Amino acid sequence: MNQLQQGVTHRTNFINGQWVDSEQCIEVENPATGELIGTIACATSQQVDEAVSAARQCHELRLMADMAPYERMQLLHAIAAQIRALAKQGGELLCLENGKPLSKAEWEFEEAARYFEYYAGMADKIEGKSIPLGEGLVDFTEYEPFGVSAQVIPWNFPVSLVARSLAPALAAGNSVVIKSPELTPLAVSLLAEAIVKAKVPPGAVNIICGYGHEAGAALVSHGDIDQIVFTGSVATGQSIMQAATEYVVPCVMELGGKSAGVVFADADLDQVITSAEVGNLFNSGQVCSAMSRLIVHESIYDEVKQRLVTSFAAKSVGSGKDEADVTPILTQAQLDKIVAMCAGAKAQGAKCLIGGEALLRTGYFMPPTIIEAAVDTEIAQQEVFGPVLVLMKFDSEQQAYAMANGTDFGLVAGVFTQNVSLALRASRALVAGQVFVNEWFAGGISTPFGGVGKSGFGREKGQEALYNYVRTKNIAIRLTP
Repeated sequence: MNQLQQGVTHRTNFINGQWVDSEQCIEVENPATGELIGTIACATSQQVDEAVSAARQCHELRLMADMAPYERMQLLHAIAAQIRALAKQGGELLCLENGKPLSKAEWEFEEAARYFEYYAGMADKIEGKSIPLGEGLVDFTEYEPFGVSAQVIPWNFPVSLVARSLAPALAAGNSVVIKSPELTPLAVSLLAEAIVKAKVPPGAVNIICGYGHEAGAALVSHGDIDQIVFTGSVATGQSIMQAATEYVVPCVMELGGKSAGVVFADADLDQVITSAEVGNLFNSGQVCSAMSRLIVHESIYDEVKQRLVTSFAAKSVGSGKDEADVTPILTQAQLDKIVAMCAGAKAQGAKCLIGGEALLRTGYFMPPTIIEAAVDTEIAQQEVFGPVLVLMKFDSEQQAYAMANGTDFGLVAGVFTQNVSLALRASRALVAGQVFVNEWFAGGISTPFGGVGKSGFGREKGQEALYNYVRTKNIAIRLTP
């Protein structure tokens, strides 16, 4: 890690097992203060080519694909151990560049290590099957890696989300090119140190940073990649999918969300309030699966509303190093967008119960915000990506489902009730890739995650995700008499 000046870190790209600098760099700031904390080399189109070429050569030499499964298992465990060794240093860096609490930043490295451990346990269990065709024929399937997996990572949980897609890709024998987020690239670059120390074959993992419209576009439109994995906005996802059509490259897309929790009359309100706090305020609402809407039965609506306002008003707002409940929004542009959406909601007749305007202080701070809005308003339909909860009421079960399903998104949803039959019925009625019952974010690394509609397709996490990173080959043999 080179120091350009006191307190400013400079990182480089990681290509074919080597650190590679560039003439130009990207500046990274602390969203709590607006101050420069580091720079990273801005990858050129030539360096994108070099990264893809390194990954292609690694695949053609079958350095990962022909590695014995138990050796891939050991390799992933080694990566996990090295990530844990970096957790304190990396957490401090992630806290500064991302703004999140230091404890949560260190936890993100822990979660990254757990992804590698989870998929290490699956590396030697990727098994085909035999298909009976009758006498004289042998038929079976086997799974083979795609080859070069291009992975474009978002800025909100950069370390964890790198691991989420990199670990299963390596477990399946692929080589990978990662495009890290230009807004929060520093902690991700530390993962390359873990890759080196774990003795991952050169070219198996390449980490480049650059602007999305330059390095990102060059990567996803490259003619020598075999797969694209993307997490981010709908608009960027659509652009990537258009690029992928040129070479018919398969994609895994985890896009936006406008997720709703449905609170029935018999719900445990303590569970509701706790879930709303976690679901809406975690990472300052900068989470694709955030609880951004809460749809409450009219019989308990006023009580829930009052308790939410009291709860949100008590939350501290400040920097990650101070372990505040609500930490900064990542950029001024994102903060401006959130404020504009709140102002637009009020112009459409919505009522702001708390918050709604940026705090007048250094840094990019938005207080916890609750807005009562009609189901067809922009703020109830579009992703805010901030600590803004839209509150609505319903009077019938079917109305609740219609309201919850009434957006273009379908990432996650929530149900709050003590009635098991109602919980199951609601879970099946809600259009979402994952449904939480009585606890927001109830899933984990082992549970599949992904959306429907404009929230994307394909699944990350769990055993199911592993099969995003392999393709099925059938082999049919006529036996010689």
